[in-house]
Amino acid sequence: MTTFAPVPYPVDLSVKPEVTAFFDEPTNTVTYVVRDPASTSCAVIDSVMDIDYAAGRISYASADRVIDFIQKNGLTLEWLIETHVHADHLSGAPYIQEKLGGKIGIGENITIVQETFGKVFNEGTEFQRDGSQFDRLFKDGDTYRIGGMTAFAMHTPGHTPACMTHVIGDAAFVGDTLFMPDGGSARADFPGGDARTLYRSIRRVLSMPGETRLFMCHDYGPNGREIRWETTVAEQRAHNIHVRDGITEDEFVRMREARDATLAMPKLIIPSLQVNMRGGELPPPDESGKRFLKVPLNTL
Repeated sequence: MTTFAPVPYPVDLSVKPEVTAFFDEPTNTVTYVVRDPASTSCAVIDSVMDIDYAAGRISYASADRVIDFIQKNGLTLEWLIETHVHADHLSGAPYIQEKLGGKIGIGENITIVQETFGKVFNEGTEFQRDGSQFDRLFKDGDTYRIGGMTAFAMHTPGHTPACMTHVIGDAAFVGDTLFMPDGGSARADFPGGDARTLYRSIRRVLSMPGETRLFMCHDYGPNGREIRWETTVAEQRAHNIHVRDGITEDEFVRMREARDATLAMPKLIIPSLQVNMRGGELPPPDESGKRFLKVPLNTL
């Protein structure tokens, strides 16, 4: 079982990036533009490409909203960060990169995800499983720059093997590792997921200073409340329904495994995995120039 070191880099609460959120209602996904307040540099975290699954049509309204914001504010895009290989929405990172530049980054364990789902979708030897579809593969504790800000990547697996939390000044972008306090935590039953590992990852995130801002990748408005995506370490430790202080690892594992056994697969899991393990690119066209997504039977 993975044992995690302390947070790999000191959290600098004096650096307060400007965070603008874009909520995608069809997938309940939150995309963030994170700006260095001392320059025009920014990063985009967890972008969305739209799909009409029944019609087999891709569109880019969600990504265009982000592009329009960056252009209107005169920002320079330096990074497109994927917190993990999403199973519930398609990444718009290559589309945004084509328009604005920037580097696409993800955790180094993308190679594990590619190996697993390369077999599930029978991708053959032409599908590269080395993460080369991305510009940067982050290791635990790696740092990178957004203008004058230093960001660091913290490995937080459990939901998937490649999950990373990206900490930028007093803001941490947790992907699917955590939900809002009344939403709890993400499932841990996908291939390579593990509830015990997830608990340890969450406790690592919650070891940061209490005033650290935490930004969720999803929110579903539990019990009909309005959509929210920002909380703090202190609020999570006090109120998270799954992992607040006082809930033991064994208690969490029992709850998470029992809950996961009742959950259906995300409705966009099949297209999402095939696209996102390619860095947001669609599968290559066949000899006629048409692109197809595969539906594996009795596999997922």
